[in-house]
Amino acid sequence: MPNILACTDGSIYATSVYNHTAWAAAKMSASVHVLHMLNPHHEDPVKADTSGSIGLGAKSALLAEIVELEAARAKVARKYGEAILQDATAQLHAAGVQEIEADQKHGRLSDSIDNYERDADLVVIGKRGNHADFAAGHIGHNLERVVRSCQHPVLVASREFTKMESFILAFDGGNSSKKAVEYAVSNPLLQGMKCHLLSIGKGNPKLEAALDEAKQTLSNAGFDVSAEIRDGEPDKVIGQAVAEGHIDLLVMGAYGHSHIRHLIVGSTTTAMIRTVKIPVLLFR
Repeated sequence: MPNILACTDGSIYATSVYNHTAWAAAKMSASVHVLHMLNPHHEDPVKADTSGSIGLGAKSALLAEIVELEAARAKVARKYGEAILQDATAQLHAAGVQEIEADQKHGRLSDSIDNYERDADLVVIGKRGNHADFAAGHIGHNLERVVRSCQHPVLVASREFTKMESFILAFDGGNSSKKAVEYAVSNPLLQGMKCHLLSIGKGNPKLEAALDEAKQTLSNAGFDVSAEIRDGEPDKVIGQAVAEGHIDLLVMGAYGHSHIRHLIVGSTTTAMIRTVKIPVLLFR
């Protein structure tokens, strides 16, 4: 049975992650593994300056109290994590997911994701977490590192889940975008949705041939598919196409040297994911 790894920290994006996960699980007939990471670096440690002229006995008592406070904070963090997983399980069950495994682990998600996604067919994560700067519109600082580490597709959930009936596939003829096409025709996740193939640039015979081949492949698999090449800045062109077509999902390659696949690196990716305001399915 296919398996989906859903990453949660109980943030404002958590419910959307569960809803996107439930949608994917229904499409793929998949089980779900919910993962919550206990990251001690996300919590402010108890701080005290004991370097001054404080008596040895008082200093020892203070240090002992700090240890007790840290232990208490760690216990609260564990309990909070357990509550997050209970809520995730309840929401996924309510959304129709039957097979659910929930785990709480220690460490940073970005450092550990490769240990857990290797058994998953899809990874779902929110655009932002508890520690993102919402006022500045920043995406989660874990996101790029997580995507870099994942060998499987990553579905980046938007703030709110809406029914998905159409997707744009940003196609540049490279390996990642070809992998996305192969995934669309071989995996049930995207099947039944309208597809718009979009290439960025002035066009050339090689790209046009690859685009035509991708369109034919999708059409042969039963997709209602259209294709076009537009010139301009990738983030602006894709954002405009999403708005014009009322697109529900953006599908794109995550890495490479072309304009589209390079979007995952640096601030352009932040702008892309933030601007489209729809979920993004990324392929390496």
